[in-house]
Amino acid sequence: MPMSSGAVLLAYITVQRIAELWWAKQNEERLFAAGGVEFGGSHLPLMQLLHAAWLFGMWALAYDHPVQPVFLALFVLLQIGRFWVLATLGRRWTIRVIAVPGETLVAAGPYRFLRHPNYAIVIGEIAVVPLALGLPLYALVFSLLNALVLAIRIPQENAALAANALHGPR
Repeated sequence: MPMSSGAVLLAYITVQRIAELWWAKQNEERLFAAGGVEFGGSHLPLMQLLHAAWLFGMWALAYDHPVQPVFLALFVLLQIGRFWVLATLGRRWTIRVIAVPGETLVAAGPYRFLRHPNYAIVIGEIAVVPLALGLPLYALVFSLLNALVLAIRIPQENAALAANALHGPR
């Protein structure tokens, strides 16, 4: 039985997210071993629930939908940005907000242009993937929910970055 293009897209995202969770866990262990301190961990379950619901909901509603080419092209561009962020952060990339005292702020790659490029990419993905599957209301609802989560997350990450700058090398 051939897979629809929607199922292929969702399978790609699912495998990617599972691999990223594994990589984040490895990086978290290294960062904590280096003296890293977590900031704002209380919001993490909410963020995980949002992302899981977003993905599982699309599997339930649109696995058999065709992918609209214009939105697929936007998704591919977002993936290029995602890989650029991941390559730039390398062993620092996690889903938790962890600051290691003494580490310098990343200012290379996309971080030269944006303070939080990963969130810009996630904002795009949260909207573009459902749009690619013909789910505009789904894209709107999850974009609004994601905005609420990021309104909690980004200030906590900024606090971690500021705290690290205060306790970093002088």
